[in-house]
Amino acid sequence: MTMPDMPTLLEHAADRVADVSRADLQILLRRAALQLRNSGSIAFDDDMEEALRDLSDEFGKTRNDTVRLIVREWMEKNTYLPVHMLDEDGDVDKEA
Repeated sequence: MTMPDMPTLLEHAADRVADVSRADLQILLRRAALQLRNSGSIAFDDDMEEALRDLSDEFGKTRNDTVRLIVREWMEKNTYLPVHMLDEDGDVDKEA
């Protein structure tokens, strides 16, 4: 017998939420969060994956956050997005 897919498990739990134990609900929600987190992943060549891993470690960000940062900066540099201007009088969080 095969295991039902995640949406089916979540719907079933929602239908009987009063009967689902807290531990089972936590497991279902964590699995759902993992699937959502990993669903938008882009596969790159091995050399690019390695570079992303290194950059992610250097930046202290997740892989997906690093990809977002790279794409945003590229889009800003190539005028596909407006550049975020820093206010000279604004707070820089001790960074300059």
